Amino acid sequence: MASALLPLAPGVHYFPAAVNSVLIEDGRGGALVIDTGLDESHARKLLRAMTDAGLQPTGILNTHSHADHHGGNSFVLKRYPELKIFAPPLEDAVITHPILEPITLFGARPPADLQNKFLLAPPSPARLAPEPGLTRIGGADVELLEVAGHASMMYAVRVGDVLYAADALFGAEALHKHPLTFCADSGLQKEAAARLGELEGVRVVLPGHGDPTPDLAGLVAANLAAYARTTDAVLHAVQAGAATTDELLARVCAALNITMTNPSAVVLNRAVVAAHLTELQELGKVEMSVQDNRLLYRTTE
Repeated sequence: MASALLPLAPGVHYFPAAVNSVLIEDGRGGALVIDTGLDESHARKLLRAMTDAGLQPTGILNTHSHADHHGGNSFVLKRYPELKIFAPPLEDAVITHPILEPITLFGARPPADLQNKFLLAPPSPARLAPEPGLTRIGGADVELLEVAGHASMMYAVRVGDVLYAADALFGAEALHKHPLTFCADSGLQKEAAARLGELEGVRVVLPGHGDPTPDLAGLVAANLAAYARTTDAVLHAVQAGAATTDELLARVCAALNITMTNPSAVVLNRAVVAAHLTELQELGKVEMSVQDNRLLYRTTE
């Protein structure tokens, strides 16, 4: 049986799933859909739940371009072809041309093993969302907050005392399941989480992956601690001796008890290690060099 929409505040609902979708009513029987999930199955259940609640979609806002947040777009558009899709800068290009995600992760045209729904969503015609701040999308009034780091660009969404953090914050279960929390820029990821923790008047926060909670400060602290653990693990891996990114990935996975079993996990986790290596370089703790035709990282101490 499909899940029903659950309330966050009057006129603000969420559809609970592996990736949460958020619905902001326009006051006329319509609602802005924020993130459409991984695939057609999620989108089909989401639309059914909206119909049961007497709502129709008036627009789509994708908080960022990872496939699990916009993979349902194409199915929603089949039912409602007139809908407009909005996304932050850079992210709109990937949603329109999803092959850019696996190309970026792999560094070239990806092999078939990396062309799956977790890395390659169906294309959908996204346009540039308004700049951060108070705005109206699909008839719904929202506040967009820039929280780049997990992705090259990403928006969190606030409506009154409700905050949808997207993937700037993760629930406890997600942090435990994925110790190497994905990021494009680990430094910005930490800054974004810390900024959200400074918000006042937030009654409930919903992460992109996880349950709603009234404890914004606690959620931020848990995420910052997890991000710091990854940075420490990468630094300790480099301290064990000069190595390539792939060699460091293996060391980090061993330290964090991670077992990778498919190519998608490898390229995703490799990107996380690379992001933290860049941060450590900028902090002056790690340096990069070329030796014997290998790109190596070593500590500066």
